[in-house]
Amino acid sequence: MQPVRSSRLESPALGAGHDCVAVRAVAFATFKPVPFVGRFMTRSVWVKADDAVGDWDDRRARITAALEAGADWVLVDEADVARVRELGDINVAAFRTDGDVTLVDDIDADDDGVEEAEPTERPDAVIVGKDGEGDATIDLPEDLSGSADLSTLRRDGDLERGAYVRILAKEYEHFAETAAEEADYTIVIGDDWTIIPLENLIARIGEETDLVAGVTSAEEAKTAFETLEIGSDSVLLDSDDPDEIRKTVEVRDEAERESLDLQYADVLDVEQIGSADRVCVDTGSLLEHDEGMLVGSMARGLVFVHAETADSPYVASRPFRVNAGAVHAYVRTPDGGTKYLSELQSGDEVQVVDLEGNTREAIVGRVKIEKRPMFRVALETDDGDRVETLLQNAETIKVATRDGRKAVTDLKAGDELRLYYEDTARHFGEAVEESIIEK
Repeated sequence: MQPVRSSRLESPALGAGHDCVAVRAVAFATFKPVPFVGRFMTRSVWVKADDAVGDWDDRRARITAALEAGADWVLVDEADVARVRELGDINVAAFRTDGDVTLVDDIDADDDGVEEAEPTERPDAVIVGKDGEGDATIDLPEDLSGSADLSTLRRDGDLERGAYVRILAKEYEHFAETAAEEADYTIVIGDDWTIIPLENLIARIGEETDLVAGVTSAEEAKTAFETLEIGSDSVLLDSDDPDEIRKTVEVRDEAERESLDLQYADVLDVEQIGSADRVCVDTGSLLEHDEGMLVGSMARGLVFVHAETADSPYVASRPFRVNAGAVHAYVRTPDGGTKYLSELQSGDEVQVVDLEGNTREAIVGRVKIEKRPMFRVALETDDGDRVETLLQNAETIKVATRDGRKAVTDLKAGDELRLYYEDTARHFGEAVEESIIEK
């Protein structure tokens, strides 16, 4: 957690007169980031494509499937790195099978006339353990201080390093734990895989290394991501099936998504207030009928606004679009933060949510800002807090009420709207502990 800081509202970080922009706070506001409940992790999918899976055609098929599915890494032999770069843009980890030899990034180009490897031939990470102690080709030494694999991992250099260990017995669990102290990535493969060794490793290995669990299916990947509720950081998939690779990536995406506790709030007032600069967020995804975004004038209370998935007598559906409100409003982002609608631009990520609170990410393809007539919608939560948002005065903008989907033009006092409420303030989109009045 970051140290507690103090800031005046007139500080350069916030800008003079900041309290005039719909936010007023105590003159000396002490704030600190609010810790998230639970552990936000970035999961990743690795696909194994070394010579153990077949000839180059077999390996290329796996690499291509990994690229098309959106996998994060491929694990190949060092000789294939340049060929992988030609196929597409993906992180490449390469096995070093010569154990105690000096690594590519440790070689001085002037020593013995050795030339430095071309950039396309350099992997993003080197993995030690194949044809070594990690996969039991070489016996583990009784004293791990004499381990060739560990010696290689300890070498200095600018490439990330990983350990590859088959969990054949209890001593290999210990070897993996020791290797994890030196490795950026620790890949563990269970030949007779049960959940217990993985639980042990998750519990014992700290956060300084990414634990990569070997799996052969999307179902095994799901188990690995869920073990001990924390789960492994990543999985290494060993499968020729493109569908299995795609499903495993989907499991990764599902494991990273938040599930939000949505509630209903009573509509107090719906008022026509004139025109404002309205923002349509056009995503690069087709949104489902029950999906939309969370937006609002107060970050603590974000209203569910439906995507334009329904046809109307006046305009065709735009299932990629959410007419989100005025430029000042907050929109929720996939990292649990918020952005102002005015900040969004092509390439940004926004959080898409359904009526049950299930979330996913979508890429912003375009943002349209136009002056339009607006409603001010005022709401009261169960604990009596008042929150608001501005929405365009148009029948194509739909919100979720307890009675179902309703056009904002038909909204009235006494209706109940779906929203996400968290009693916390925001500073540059990050939750903070701070005394703030928004009205």
